[in-house]
Amino acid sequence: MERLGIIAGGGPLPVVAAREARMQGFKVVAVALEEAASADLANEVDAFCWVGAGQLGRLIAALKREKVTDAVMLGKIPLDLIFSRVKTDLDGLLFYLKLKDRRGDTILAGVGDRLMQEGITLHDCRRYLSSVVLRKGLLTARTPSSSEQQDISFGRELARTIAQLRIGQTVVVKRRTVLAIEAIEGTDAAIRRGGQLGNGGVVVVKVGRPDQDMRFDLPVIGSETMVALEDAGATALALDADHTLMLDREKVVAAANRLGLAIVAD
Repeated sequence: MERLGIIAGGGPLPVVAAREARMQGFKVVAVALEEAASADLANEVDAFCWVGAGQLGRLIAALKREKVTDAVMLGKIPLDLIFSRVKTDLDGLLFYLKLKDRRGDTILAGVGDRLMQEGITLHDCRRYLSSVVLRKGLLTARTPSSSEQQDISFGRELARTIAQLRIGQTVVVKRRTVLAIEAIEGTDAAIRRGGQLGNGGVVVVKVGRPDQDMRFDLPVIGSETMVALEDAGATALALDADHTLMLDREKVVAAANRLGLAIVAD
């Protein structure tokens, strides 16, 4: 039986992928980050172990012990961990010291390169997430108004610029004014900050990078995002089709329709 390793952060994505991979006939091995992942994942896989976020050597050893040569990296990994006291083994410490910078995608790409040296290939995570990949089109009952569409076009250009600079992937705008740009705080915090500054009525645009590495860091929208959008008084959300994952789609769309929020993917 083919084996798939899942390096798991927080949120439901690792569980979604584990279920889909097992349906495809894989034996699934999960290595879960103690600082982020849910213990519920253990019920969805064939083998499971915990590692600390800085324990790269232990992570590699766990995958090799289970004879894993193909893996995906999924789930939320809080980037502010780099400013926290995390348990680090020797491999993790050496890896950290060699990084050219400490941006999130630099760290993730570096982990991918290190795994490749050990004969473990990280794959495009969408292969095991087909049920949550967002396709092009209008998702909600209401379409964006003409003024919202202007803000979407304005925001999309800006979002692509900051994404290319590897700063963040989300902007909050109103009347073609930038209210918030996502950085290390994450999407939901940026949305709330923009809503507060704009006193509601804001438009949120979230994009993938032009050079998006499909092995990790895809934009994700879910029920928690809807709570942030409601808190911010947002009226429209624009996303990138085929480069965005939407969790709990029925709940998200129902909440958006209740709020009169327009969601569109292009």
